[in-house]
Amino acid sequence: MTIRAVLWDIDDTIFDYSGADRVGMRKHLQTEGLPEAYASLGQALDAWKAITDVQWARFAVGEVDFQGQRRERVRAFLGRRLSDDEADDWFGRHAGHYEAAWELFPDVVPVLDRLADGYRHAVLSNSSILNQDRKLRALGVRDRFEAVVCAVELGISKPAAGAFLAACEQLDLPPADVAYVGDEPDIDAGGATAAGLTGIWLDRRGRGGRPELVRITALDQLPGLLAVNTRFGAPDTFR
Repeated sequence: MTIRAVLWDIDDTIFDYSGADRVGMRKHLQTEGLPEAYASLGQALDAWKAITDVQWARFAVGEVDFQGQRRERVRAFLGRRLSDDEADDWFGRHAGHYEAAWELFPDVVPVLDRLADGYRHAVLSNSSILNQDRKLRALGVRDRFEAVVCAVELGISKPAAGAFLAACEQLDLPPADVAYVGDEPDIDAGGATAAGLTGIWLDRRGRGGRPELVRITALDQLPGLLAVNTRFGAPDTFR
């Protein structure tokens, strides 16, 4: 079957989440001061990233809610007990710096322009509609997507098949007609493929090593991949 629509992940796929988070936290710590547990700013930034990954994984499997994962990130990073209000205030001060650093990856708008006439577009994110809709509007691309479907409102997260199928239902298309593009091999490409979509791993960092997945390393490779129709043939054609 022909691919008729593209579902997109947001963070670290079209939006440079990791870059913005690191820049924002660097500026936040320059204002707040470096916590005693860290010998350098670089060590603190690496710790924040690792803690974020752990808490997002907990959120994805329902161990903690969206606001809760933010609070737990702050508590783990600072290494001390904080009330919810204290954790929210600290995270909020960080968020101001983080949001000031928001940027699309430079290949995003050109590829959306190239694909505009041939494919429908929507978003499936493991975040909340409040955050992601506002982010897409701030970045100037919200009008490129018919729908923004998010895990917080769905009550189910990627890589569960139900999340991908819910997004397909929003488009009123069968999974076989939809490609999903995301930066995580298992959560995004693997989960989409298992749900019956065509999963495409956007491996911006060149990690490689997943021969069973369709992989691209930049979005300018996507139009050519979609143009070959149906299920793309051998995955390694596009590495």
